[in-house]
Amino acid sequence: MALSKSMHARNRYKDKPPDFAYLASKYPDFKQHIHINLNGRVSLNFKDPEAVRALTCTLLREDFGLSIDIPLERLIPTVPLRLNYIHWVEDLIGHHDSDKSTLRRGIDIVGTGASCIYPLLGSTLNGWYFLATEVDDMCFNYAKKNVEQNNLSDLIKVVKVPQKTLLMDALKEESEIIYDFCMCNPPFFANQLEAKGVNSRNSRRPPPSSVNTGGITEIMAEGGELEFVKRIIHDSLQLKKRLRWYSCMLGKKCSLAPLKEELRVQGVPKVTYTEFCQGRTMRWALAWSFYDDVTVPSPPSKRRKLEKPRKPITFVVLESVMKELSLKASSLGSGTVEEGIVVVTTWIEKILTDLKVQHKRVPCGKGEVSLFLTAIENSWIHLRRKKRERVRQLREVPRAPEDVIQALEEKKFTPEESGSSQDLAQGPPESGPALQEGESATVEGHGPIQDSLFQEGNPGPMEDERSEEKGDMEVLESCKGSSNGAQDREASEQLINPVSEKEHPLQGVAGHYLFKCLINIKKEVDDALVEMHWVEGQNRDLMNQLCTYIRNQIFRLVAS
Repeated sequence: MALSKSMHARNRYKDKPPDFAYLASKYPDFKQHIHINLNGRVSLNFKDPEAVRALTCTLLREDFGLSIDIPLERLIPTVPLRLNYIHWVEDLIGHHDSDKSTLRRGIDIVGTGASCIYPLLGSTLNGWYFLATEVDDMCFNYAKKNVEQNNLSDLIKVVKVPQKTLLMDALKEESEIIYDFCMCNPPFFANQLEAKGVNSRNSRRPPPSSVNTGGITEIMAEGGELEFVKRIIHDSLQLKKRLRWYSCMLGKKCSLAPLKEELRVQGVPKVTYTEFCQGRTMRWALAWSFYDDVTVPSPPSKRRKLEKPRKPITFVVLESVMKELSLKASSLGSGTVEEGIVVVTTWIEKILTDLKVQHKRVPCGKGEVSLFLTAIENSWIHLRRKKRERVRQLREVPRAPEDVIQALEEKKFTPEESGSSQDLAQGPPESGPALQEGESATVEGHGPIQDSLFQEGNPGPMEDERSEEKGDMEVLESCKGSSNGAQDREASEQLINPVSEKEHPLQGVAGHYLFKCLINIKKEVDDALVEMHWVEGQNRDLMNQLCTYIRNQIFRLVAS
């Protein structure tokens, strides 16, 4: 019985799943449904209704001291999943293990089912008083029988109600009582085709691992669970503070959003939701209240997202690339050739310095180097934009006539204007007259050139925009080991098609920053692994862009 670790923290089965072998040795009725494979593993066929019923009855007897009977043709509940709902209601009304002095009253809305599972568990665990309503004759009779044989008639009142009744009619007799909560396991399906999974289940999902049991009134209703719960919402708009919390369990995640929207439109002040897991079975629950003093639990799914560490963006610098980087560092006169992660770190720091990205080394583990970065402006996009603009300008400058170029050269290098015999002895420079920043010139036999095209840290000249973009894609293909391929592709697309500065209004403003992140460079076998960990900021995509830029610059250094 596969149980999810995302079950409620107080669920007794969260860290201790049922021991089928032990239960089979103790209960003969359960033993006949288990199977033992060649490895000695004990299993249960959850597609067999009799096996599911035997498990439910056995767990209730073993763990809660409850003896119940359930007909095969009616809904057979799974105990761990129902416990999740009970514990969540405890959170809603603030009734935990340490607070059981006050009598709490609840309603199990149509229908409580033949098992009467919620009232039985709630009364046994917490001493809650339940009004359990049912429309089906068979379910009503079984529910009364199960309550009576467990001596819980003083805490559970099973009431037979008309077919269309939900909350309004059930509360007519007890108009003075304020209930703490209501629970509901609504019919999930609108028709028999939907109940069989036709046109309602994603074809890519695996088939259900358990059998779908239950009578027509238990699993189907006009409009399905969405319309059923909307009727409860409309009842609650009339009853309002007759109940402190209204709640329903949902079988489809797609029902959650429209129901939350309905509550918002109706102006319900307090709304929360959660999810229940048991193996491959997922359920969702929605709760709302008209009281101002209730405590609204945060959805567990949101808490998990906040607690879940984000994967870093990574790329690998191969051993051969590190050797080339070491040779480059040596040729530039940087002293002794450093090895491994140190030389990679040195080049990354150089790239960051060129980009004017604030960075400093911080303490880290043995055998690795960590840099803490604070990006004030999107300089990696600005550099590329400037390069492209210069290339574009050069391509648009018309070529000067040959006789003009020759006249300029002769005028510049006459002895009278050279200024000294030393200058004359050195001969004319190959690149023609000196250029001021932003000027361009042509040389015979060559296209336009511009000194500023050759950027530090990017020694290879770029012929035009097409060659630059081609280089980007080649580097992306050559990069090995990225754990966020989709993010890297997105980042590279944004690097090639940069966003406008208007999208980042805080760039360069004093006291603001785009993002902060941590770069870890550590050894991975013979290679170096570079990880970028997000810390905080405006947009994680900006860090993706910077990672791609650093990676591309490193590989361009080697290729040049």
